[in-house]
Amino acid sequence: MPPRPVGTRPTLSLVAKTAGTSVPTVSKVLRGGTDVSAETRARVMEAVQAVGYTRRAGSKGEGARDESGLSSVLDLVVTHFEGSWANLLIAGVGREAAAAGLDVVLTLAEPHSDWVSRVLRRRSVGTIGTLIDPNSRQFSAISAAGVPVVLIDPMSTPPSGVASIGVANWDGGRMAAEHLLSLGHVRMGVVAGHARHLFSRARVDGFRAAADTATAGSATVSVVHGGWNRAKAATATHTLLDGDPGITGIFACSDSMALGIYDALDARGLRIPGDVSVIGFDDLPEAQYITPGLTTVRQPSTELGAAAVKLLLELSRSEDGGTRSPARMELATELVVRASTGPASAAAAPRR
Repeated sequence: MPPRPVGTRPTLSLVAKTAGTSVPTVSKVLRGGTDVSAETRARVMEAVQAVGYTRRAGSKGEGARDESGLSSVLDLVVTHFEGSWANLLIAGVGREAAAAGLDVVLTLAEPHSDWVSRVLRRRSVGTIGTLIDPNSRQFSAISAAGVPVVLIDPMSTPPSGVASIGVANWDGGRMAAEHLLSLGHVRMGVVAGHARHLFSRARVDGFRAAADTATAGSATVSVVHGGWNRAKAATATHTLLDGDPGITGIFACSDSMALGIYDALDARGLRIPGDVSVIGFDDLPEAQYITPGLTTVRQPSTELGAAAVKLLLELSRSEDGGTRSPARMELATELVVRASTGPASAAAAPRR
């Protein structure tokens, strides 16, 4: 990467030189132009990320957005449409956007698709990204184009100055552990999502911290990963119990994975909560419909979507030098107790 003077901002010229192309071509990529080859687009996006280029807020250059687009469209980028959590979040975004006179465009961020160019071409008021990796080249291109962005539960720590919003994941994990400990469970398991996901690690860390603090380290916590998937969570639960047959309480880092735990326990002939107590995270509608009803940590999914819209609008209005919004916002989580948790059994039932 070409050197630049200390204390100066990266320029389009530096991006172009790094990518081996011209400034107009870089500008086209950052506008989502279609008359650029995929190879050149990839080089530009990589160069943008490498030099850390970001268009100045409030810039009136060639990348400025159309007034019509700015006033009427908001982009919501999601990694999946399926599932109750996504539906609740989208509902919150849609209602708050409608109240502000905005239409919402849903964009599916598939791993190998050029979704970022579609977002850039729309010149919207801004982008809300859900479960997006802020260290990806795609995100760097959106940031470089000067598009206001709010990330909901990013997979990793966002760059400095990038706004994000989520829930109190660590505190939710803590509450889950404290609830199981209060019922006498000291041999516990956790079915986490992905080890690299920031919010999954926070839930596990909160759970571990509470267990260590309350028992001076005498409680055992075994962790497996279920990939946010019901079937994978069932497999992970079998692995968990094969490793420690004496586990009497399991914390699932999502309600969808808790369903997989139910499946695995049923296959092993174990009762909930008589043999094993189960606690989830989300409080999706399914949590109260399954039998027994799932004790879970509620995250306010609809409110999360609405709050993201409000934060994005604050960011878009502050581009002219107004007060900067906080880099991170967190909404509170709360414990919802149902029938899936109970006192630890004095003698664990035979595991098979």
